[in-house]
Amino acid sequence: MSTLIIGATSRIALATARELASAGDRLYLVARDADALDRLARDLRTRGAQVDTAVHDVNDTASQDSMLETAWSTLGRVDTVLIAHGTLPDQAACERDIPRALAEFTTNAVAGLGLALDIANRLERQGEGTLAMITSVAGERGRQSNYLYGAAKAAVSRLLEGLAHRFSGSGVRVLDIRPGLVDTPMTANFPKGPLWASAEQVGGRIANLLQVGAEGVRYVPRRWFWIMLIIRSLPRALLHRTRL
Repeated sequence: MSTLIIGATSRIALATARELASAGDRLYLVARDADALDRLARDLRTRGAQVDTAVHDVNDTASQDSMLETAWSTLGRVDTVLIAHGTLPDQAACERDIPRALAEFTTNAVAGLGLALDIANRLERQGEGTLAMITSVAGERGRQSNYLYGAAKAAVSRLLEGLAHRFSGSGVRVLDIRPGLVDTPMTANFPKGPLWASAEQVGGRIANLLQVGAEGVRYVPRRWFWIMLIIRSLPRALLHRTRL
């Protein structure tokens, strides 16, 4: 299987790539940090993977088409695309600094929307393939602690929902991956508890989903389906009495 991973140096994407490498996937990795990308590629090659790379910032929409064109021509065909980039905004800082808030929303939502639409069109022309994107359970309900991040992820999830409808019955699959609390460098300063999962656990689950051709919405770990069912069901007045 040939897999294109955008945002490949994020901790979850890195863990996923290692699992896919061990399974024999051919990988094309895209990230903005050239040094981190080179380290990851060398690590995966030691695991026996065939790896190509490209340095690209997802906010550079002017060069997006060129990046994807090179990925497709290098791989010949692309079985799976995993869009995994993202940042975790400082909510309080963004509330005080509107340009910063808009920049964060652009990275977490607008850049992903553009990539997803471009990739979806390419997979449609190819006739089959999987478009997978890491969103978040944060997008399911607006909460005071992370509503900017949640709004960005909600936008992406709605786009994926529409794309899944568009390609229903075709050979193109759309997968919305919604992790819960994951221990990564982005969450290093958060207190950890029993609901937290490691990046390796999450990456292993994502790799399995990609390998079996999953589509639709998948929660990682699975327990977050039930947790979010409860949170979505909370009456507004009760939710507003919490500090979620």
